[in-house]
Amino acid sequence: MPTLILVRHGRSTANTAGVLAGRTPGVALDERGTAQAASLPERLAAVPLATAVTSPLQRCEETIAPLLAARPGLDLHTDERIGECDYGDWSGRKLAELADEPLMEVVQQYPTAAAFPGGESMRAMQHRAAEAVREWNARVERDFGADAVYVMCSHGDIIKSLVADALGLHLDLFQRISVEPCSVTAIRYTRLRPFLVRLGDTGDLGSLAPREHAAEAKDGDAAVGGGAGAP
Repeated sequence: MPTLILVRHGRSTANTAGVLAGRTPGVALDERGTAQAASLPERLAAVPLATAVTSPLQRCEETIAPLLAARPGLDLHTDERIGECDYGDWSGRKLAELADEPLMEVVQQYPTAAAFPGGESMRAMQHRAAEAVREWNARVERDFGADAVYVMCSHGDIIKSLVADALGLHLDLFQRISVEPCSVTAIRYTRLRPFLVRLGDTGDLGSLAPREHAAEAKDGDAAVGGGAGAP
């Protein structure tokens, strides 16, 4: 079965503003996010790619564009099922103010019970994304062979939920996973089990250095939507 490379979009204007973008249209990469996307072709230069799939949101399309430009002929497909979680009424709000919402504790501690007002549940988010990956695995294997590698550009919570699915990890534990902007996560699927072979790889170990806690999340909480990454 194929190997899937999951790329989180580069840092966006919403990330730097501390806003939960969700599916809000017109959210672009910021200057740093554009630079992160520009480095993606070199980071993946040694990897043959069968095809590419992206979330329909602008920040993902902008992230994958340099990779497509560097690889003429690489087909791009858009799949809404790997689009951002529908945060409903939370979309467009500051993460700092959402931190005090009673639902945020549920999102952090018991995400299988979390459903965003006017949006979707986190269970539904994981289910649609995992189904998309299973269907793309079958399609890529059929068209390119069992050893093929393909890339998906998606969002923080989507990628974290797919990692949890691959590890057999309960969704209630997925907030323990971290994927920074433009990080690369790789899952090699086999007939019997998936193998997580890369997780949140940015190639920059500087993000491990101590830093002040981000204002977007309380100490110990995960940044909903994935956060802005290292400063």
